[in-house]
Amino acid sequence: MKKSFVLLLISFFLTVSCKQVQKEKQETKKLPRVAIAGIGIESSTFSPAQSHEEAFHARIGDSIFGRYPFFAEGSDIRNRAEWVPTLLGKAIPGGIVTREAYESMVGKTLKMLEENGPYDGLFFDIHGAMSVVGLQDAEGDLIKRIREVVGPEVLISTSMDLHGNVTETLAEQSDLITCYRMAPHEDALESKARAITNMLDRLENGKGKPEYKAWIPVPILLPGEKTSTRIEPGKSLYAKIPAIEQQEGVIDAAIWIGYAWADEPRNHAVVMVTGDDKEEVTKGAEDLAKAFWEVRNEFEFVAPVATFEESLAKALKSKKHPYIISDMGDNPTAGGAGDVTWTLTELLARPEFKSEKGPSLIYASIPGPELINEALKVGVGGKVSAMAGAEVDDRFAPPLKLTGTVTAIKEGDRDAEVEVVVQIGSIKVIVTKKRKPYHYKADFTDLNLDPEKSDIVVVKIGYLVPELYKMRGDWIMALTPGGVDQDLERLGHKHIKRPMFPLDKDMETPDLSARLIKASDKLE
Repeated sequence: MKKSFVLLLISFFLTVSCKQVQKEKQETKKLPRVAIAGIGIESSTFSPAQSHEEAFHARIGDSIFGRYPFFAEGSDIRNRAEWVPTLLGKAIPGGIVTREAYESMVGKTLKMLEENGPYDGLFFDIHGAMSVVGLQDAEGDLIKRIREVVGPEVLISTSMDLHGNVTETLAEQSDLITCYRMAPHEDALESKARAITNMLDRLENGKGKPEYKAWIPVPILLPGEKTSTRIEPGKSLYAKIPAIEQQEGVIDAAIWIGYAWADEPRNHAVVMVTGDDKEEVTKGAEDLAKAFWEVRNEFEFVAPVATFEESLAKALKSKKHPYIISDMGDNPTAGGAGDVTWTLTELLARPEFKSEKGPSLIYASIPGPELINEALKVGVGGKVSAMAGAEVDDRFAPPLKLTGTVTAIKEGDRDAEVEVVVQIGSIKVIVTKKRKPYHYKADFTDLNLDPEKSDIVVVKIGYLVPELYKMRGDWIMALTPGGVDQDLERLGHKHIKRPMFPLDKDMETPDLSARLIKASDKLE
């Protein structure tokens, strides 16, 4: 009896002791403190539009976690660090960002970083094609100012869109850097998770900043509609990345197509490889850059391209429905103002659509706050006659009077705020209070529209995003005017570095040797 009691007592103390040891180990294993920050937008400098702070719908603090499924409570990534989310602002593409908007968001970010430091790492989530009034390298300016607060030792991992731009400044101040590998960007969340995982791995294994960062500017400037990874040569070019990334001593490899609709020296393609093996990092970067240059003449539009008149003629003859026409020149998801009325003016002038019995066509979309107000007064079924469009970009056509019947009203959209459908003949025009891209089937069905049963759908977009692509009966991309005109020569770049392919088609082969970029803590 006494022996049993003693054994139980010993067992109890051993259990308590083990738990105490485990607790002490957990307390000893201190999680890294990692901040989150970023401002992202594509900004066309060829559009008269300007982007203001409200367009970024900035999230502050813990609300940032809601943007990323991999930050769900209890997830592996969430558990691997003590996270300090500051400010994350993401806007749909638009015009150049006002200096006031930029400084306001930067000021809030820096203040929160100052108040909540120190940090071991920082997840820098940007797009890479933000233009700001008075700046030539907005993301470079932003990361430098963040460095001044967090210090040169902090491990910064930068996640970007492949249509972003990487200057030497951004390459220097970023310790780890990666971008999407698919266009359309079906791997966006995967890429962001990779940027975070790479950072956490380096913090946990104690290796910290990579020994080498190879940066190669490639003098190619092409629109995304010619460089989709759905087709060749983009498909095979990006398929080369995993083999390089898997080499011993390599952390990440990336190709940036760059952003064609801004006129700044940084607008061109870039290749970067990071890691600890100098030979593998250098060779990997040079192999990717040379492969990119070698296929430069093979890039073509991802779909048939024609004038708008030719595109509409094909759509009217086609038996495949819906026949989708991309109204490319004013694509709001590439930086267009979204309110160019040129295409809609052409459509409304066509005799085929004058009667309700004509070919059914959905047009998405045109901003028209005046018409929205009238529609809210008369309601669904009421008649409206009001102006719409060209409040921002009237270079190609003036504001347009729309007269028709209201068939749907929806309030509360994040971007549009209010959406109205107006039927004019056989055309159903989506009018918005503020510009909005139409990418999903629900964008239409929420307005009682069935795009799959429409003869023709005209949408302000370039290459079709996945849901529209699956929906199409057939598809053509129309060369329409606007701030993201696909005819780059017609745009007239003045500040990019020359020579630049394809603007200088006969240029000599450039120097595509790797340039090793200094680490952020080795800069003078």
